[in-house]
Amino acid sequence: MALGLEAKLGDNAMTTTLDYIVNWGRENSLWPFIYGTACCAIEFMSTAASFHDISRYGAEVVRFSPRQADLLLVCGTISYKQAPILKRIYEQMPEPKWVVAIGACASSGGIYDNYCTVQGIDNIIPVDVYISGCPPRPEAILDALMKIQDQIKGETVLEDRHKDFKGILD
Repeated sequence: MALGLEAKLGDNAMTTTLDYIVNWGRENSLWPFIYGTACCAIEFMSTAASFHDISRYGAEVVRFSPRQADLLLVCGTISYKQAPILKRIYEQMPEPKWVVAIGACASSGGIYDNYCTVQGIDNIIPVDVYISGCPPRPEAILDALMKIQDQIKGETVLEDRHKDFKGILD
């Protein structure tokens, strides 16, 4: 059916799926919100600078309000005192949203295996991509961004992504 429609319209029209066109827009215009608490946030600054240039991937519009962001980059150690703040920031972000845990501390607590440090932010909010390292190189952050873009390509606009997540604060 669609093939016949394209043949009738010639070069004046293009047919596609809703998922494809919406995901194309989402993957090429990610707006990151940086939750930086330690040295991994400094590495993100290098990623956004001219040498590595995160704008090549459509993520140069760093937001300073979670209500305007769709990509949460958690950079550094998260204590239990900060956990409700991180949870609230995540909840303030509009859907769809994606989360990257940058570095060993955000991913697993790092070297801080003690009473006050959260052993991975996936205990608080759902995480889409983990980046290892202490701190990780800017290339690793760009690789995580490309993984998020690949994940977006396979999503559908009809499903809620994180409706079944239960963290320690729920």
